[in-house]
Amino acid sequence: MFQFSLSLFNDILRPFNTSYRCWSVSMLPGSEREDVERGGKIIMPPSALNTLTRLNINYPMLFKLTNKRSNRQTHCGVLEFIADEEKIYIPYWMMKNLLLDEGDMVQVESVSLEVATFSKFQPQNSEFLDITNPKAVLENCLRNFACLTTGDVIAIKYNQKIYEMCVLETKPGNAVSIIECDMNVEFAAPVGYQEPIHEKKIATEEMMVDPADLMPEPTGFIAFKGSGNRLDGKKKKENTDDLLNQVKAAYQRGIPDYNYTLGTIQFLRNIRPVINDKENENQDEFKPFAGSGSVLKTKTKKK
Repeated sequence: MFQFSLSLFNDILRPFNTSYRCWSVSMLPGSEREDVERGGKIIMPPSALNTLTRLNINYPMLFKLTNKRSNRQTHCGVLEFIADEEKIYIPYWMMKNLLLDEGDMVQVESVSLEVATFSKFQPQNSEFLDITNPKAVLENCLRNFACLTTGDVIAIKYNQKIYEMCVLETKPGNAVSIIECDMNVEFAAPVGYQEPIHEKKIATEEMMVDPADLMPEPTGFIAFKGSGNRLDGKKKKENTDDLLNQVKAAYQRGIPDYNYTLGTIQFLRNIRPVINDKENENQDEFKPFAGSGSVLKTKTKKK
């Protein structure tokens, strides 16, 4: 009696650790199971469920899969217990990570993982950038996963396309549970992605063109277009605004150029006048009251 109780007590404390032959989901009898292929959960035999219910394990059930031959491992959850005895069926992307072939032996061990708080993914193709809201797409696809392992390359399906994502980092550990968690997600630049090269545009000085500047110079009499002088003899201060604000013809929209000749092109430019100080120096300076006078009545000399 004592030996039976001790044996039962040891079975309760002993974790689940069994080796199975591994097959991809496409080898599962029956209809195609896309829900298994798009997630991170496996299908185990019914005997595994009987053993797990008698052991002291934490729920939800999480497992570590190990390929002892290549020393590769990953973590997963369980979806159903309907597989043939001594067989398990896992997604194809999981077989690639473990470097397994159809029918290879894999070790399945029950584990307890911490809840995820952060994860960072790197798309394996730049086409992932074409998705409008990648975080929402990833969140929806991760509902079929139970846990994440750093270094794994998971596969998600969206719009009839399969995108591979490398798990670069997970916190608080290298393997975390993502069931009912609040996890922050970041994305790294996709593999082979290059930042677009923007050519530096030469900074050009923008000129505000007044439509009146494009009109031809007025001809004929123009009122108040003369120059002025000061009576005190001082030079008038030159103002560049006065030179620019010369009398121009009024601009009217919609009036065609009647002087246009067929086969000619006019390139009008807004050219500012050049002020030449040397020409102004050579001009005679204005001197007020410097003229000569004449007397209308001449004086006669007395004899």
